[in-house]
This record gives sequence, structure tokens and C-alpha cells, in this order.
Amino acid sequence: HHFLIAMPAMADPRFANTLAFICEHSADGTIAIVVNKPTDMTVSKLLSQIDVAADARRFDAPVLSGGPVQSNHGFVLHRPLGNWQSTLAVSDDVGLTTSKDVLEAAARGEGPHDFLVSLGYAGWGAGQIEQELAANAWLTVAADPDVMFDLPAERRLPAAMQLLGID
Repeated sequence: HHFLIAMPAMADPRFANTLAFICEHSADGTIAIVVNKPTDMTVSKLLSQIDVAADARRFDAPVLSGGPVQSNHGFVLHRPLGNWQSTLAVSDDVGLTTSKDVLEAAARGEGPHDFLVSLGYAGWGAGQIEQELAANAWLTVAADPDVMFDLPAERRLPAAMQLLGID
């Protein structure tokens, strides 16, 4: 339940100017969703591609490029947590769901109030993110879900940096 903020000298171009939300961290590795890299696809277009009918105006938000791992799979970061078929509870209020039922419910107006849809995720093996943090590739700060869900993608990285007192 922290943000990873890429340092300006980030060597990996896939993560330059990136804000990622850590969804899981254990001895086995780390999973995060990049929350500030929109694609050209909208959520409504994605929904139509997976045969979910929805009002295009209500779902005009961009789908995010969530990271380089499994970039052809969808991931839904949402609040409240809810009860979906395949959800990782990130916190008491935020979940990461990989099943279609959360999107079907959202399309009916019965899903989570706030959600971001991404294609792919960012993943690190055991000890890898710790090495990158020690090498000063990333800053960390406790996540504020409002930064992800209430701000447009282009304002999320500066808002997360402000949580650290950096303007």
C-alpha cells in the first residue's frame, strides 16, 4: 500500500517518470500497477472488446499501461474492496481484480465506485525491488488512494511527490 516514484535518473525507459502503486510485496517479490501512464484506449472501448455493454460517456477514462508484465491481460484497481471472483485485497478498502465480473458490475452501475483499468502490471522478483531502492532508483511513500482515483493520470506523479514534500 505504497507508491513507488521513479527517480529522474531511472535507467529503465519503461519506468521513466512513473508512479506505481504496490499491490503486493512479500519475500517472493513485488507486484505493482503503474497508475500514471494512460494508453490511447478508453475503458468503454475495452469493454466493447470483451463484450460488456456500457455507456461510452461514463467510461471515457483511458486504460492504463500498468506495466510490462502480462500486458495483454486486464487488471482493475478499485475501491471499495467488494466481493469479486479474483481479487487481491491490497488494503481494507482497495483491491486488485483480474476477473471480468467487476467490469460487468461497473457497466451495470453496481460495481466499485472508483476503479482504474490497466493492461499489464509491474513485477519484481525476490529481493529485486529492495536492490533497486538501495540503488536509489525509486522513492517510496505511503499511498493515498485519492491520488489514484480522484486525479487525472498526468497529475498523479506530482501529487505523490507532494506527499513527500517535493514540489
